[in-house]
Amino acid sequence: MADEMALLVADVYEAAGLLRRSGEAVAAAEGQTQARWQLLSVVSERALTVAQAARRLGISRQGVQRVANDLVAGRLAAFEANPDHRGSPLLGLTAAGRRTLRRITGRAEEAHRAWGEGVAEDEIASARAVLRRVIEQVRHHEDGGRDGAADRSG
Repeated sequence: MADEMALLVADVYEAAGLLRRSGEAVAAAEGQTQARWQLLSVVSERALTVAQAARRLGISRQGVQRVANDLVAGRLAAFEANPDHRGSPLLGLTAAGRRTLRRITGRAEEAHRAWGEGVAEDEIASARAVLRRVIEQVRHHEDGGRDGAADRSG
């Protein structure tokens, strides 16, 4: 069992690397980076503070701030007043940012279709189910056996 888990972990890392490189290529086709794409996506439903976006992405606030500043400089996003906290403005998409995100998302959908050719939908669903169970097991282990669901909801 441990040997198979070690091989699965190696496969996941390999897949993650390939997907990151492919994601960079998808974003680059629209003159963006994957980091910018991710931030555009995370603030696409509603404007968020940089700290909120960082929590959603699971990365540092400082890193998100740099990307947010780049998006604002490129007129793809804008900071707006935050009625709940004057010192933490909200980052939201501009019309140009929404258009850019739609184009990147369209390219990503094409890539997903191509990657899925020859793989049955039920196989993809099964792989996802196994991966979700492994993720939950790792989270459970990280939490020391406690249920970390409350920690992940916010």
